[in-house]
Amino acid sequence: MRTLIIALSIAALSSVSFSGEALAKEGTATNFTLRDLNGKHIRLSDFQKNLLLISFWATWCKPCLVELKHLEKLYGKYKGKGFVVLGISMDGPETQANVKPTVQQYKLSYPIAIDRETRVVKYYNPKHAAPFSVLIKKGKVIKTRESFQVSDLPAIEKEIQDNLR
Repeated sequence: MRTLIIALSIAALSSVSFSGEALAKEGTATNFTLRDLNGKHIRLSDFQKNLLLISFWATWCKPCLVELKHLEKLYGKYKGKGFVVLGISMDGPETQANVKPTVQQYKLSYPIAIDRETRVVKYYNPKHAAPFSVLIKKGKVIKTRESFQVSDLPAIEKEIQDNLR
């Protein structure tokens, strides 16, 4: 039994990791590593020079699915100016198989990762709200947003424009 627990712990740590031992102070974005849908590592530090919007979503969340389409449009419009969307799926084991088909259905071109152990979710989105977004610029969390409505789009786009300057 002890061997099984150690093996599971090692497996969990290998798929997601945080830099530093303690959580960052409020406002500071703590680095993490997740795997994208193709198994490639994605690190928060990969986006240091970008304005990054992390979108926590799930395939079972209707408002998340609405938001995905709009984030894809904003990503397409502003990616040439340094804006990146990173979608982090909060799907559990029972729905993780739905993530890749959903990404394909919505034709998402921005990076998508699954937080299988919910370690990134626990740090950035401790209430596990869906959808939930974190806007990060130069390593600092500058804005968080819980939920999504289409009427939010003008404010979201203004935040992107203002922070790309």
